[in-house]
Amino acid sequence: MRTKHTAAVSVRLRFADDARLGPGKIALLEAVARSGSIAAAGREMNMSYRRAWLLIDSLNHMFDEPVVRASPGGANGGGAELSGLGLSLVAAYRTMEAETQASIERHFASLRARMTPSADG
Repeated sequence: MRTKHTAAVSVRLRFADDARLGPGKIALLEAVARSGSIAAAGREMNMSYRRAWLLIDSLNHMFDEPVVRASPGGANGGGAELSGLGLSLVAAYRTMEAETQASIERHFASLRARMTPSADG
């Protein structure tokens, strides 16, 4: 949780015009990993299955192999899981995010004391 006058970072990466990665897609991948389902991950994030599927599909097309592997529903119920690449992608993003947050804290620590009480947001 952020404390008063602590800067928070939200990192969005653009690899190409149609290849973007940010906190929403990473959170969706984490939800797929937790739930084992694209539909359940979408529900957890208050989005339609179609929206979740389109975001996953865009991620799968960003790399030379899928980041999410899905099996169709039916008698066995189907499901989805992150591939090794998907797990590496989430880990790399979260590490980069933490390192960026630490850098912000380091660079702006001396300025925090100079912020006014009304600088809450």
